[in-house]
Amino acid sequence: MGDVIHLDRYRKKRARLARKNAAAENRARHGRSKQEKEAARRRQEREATRLDARLLEDKTDREGGPTQG
Repeated sequence: MGDVIHLDRYRKKRARLARKNAAAENRARHGRSKQEKEAARRRQEREATRLDARLLEDKTDREGGPTQG
């Protein structure tokens, strides 16, 4: 004869394992360390500064401010 299996325990164990795997997947997908976030923020600021430095028109013209005409 085979071993007795408690189905409720099996289902709970399977559900716990599924939640654990989903949490690990979410941590890998969305989790970033403080250093990574800071580096990304600095990189974005640098890129914005470079773009602003290469603008051909005045910022006030694009934002609906006073225009020269």
